[in-house]
Amino acid sequence: MPERRPIERIAADLRRVRRTLANFEPGTSAVKKIAARQAYDALLVQACDALEVEHRLHLLPEGMDRSIERLRLEERLRERGLSV
Repeated sequence: MPERRPIERIAADLRRVRRTLANFEPGTSAVKKIAARQAYDALLVQACDALEVEHRLHLLPEGMDRSIERLRLEERLRERGLSV
């Protein structure tokens, strides 16, 4: 089994990618936005796995339900002490 990354590193990466998502300039390509969102989701999954939080990100297509699941997971991770 591969060694897990430290949760502190995952949290730092989550915050960095979240800032990137929040600060895209007008005109940023859709490809960059989608890639950043996918990177954020992958980091959320890593954090959930590390803190044993169940998630459904891999089951939901892009859209409102997936956005709601992101918010739910961010809140669950905060409840477990992870600063997102």
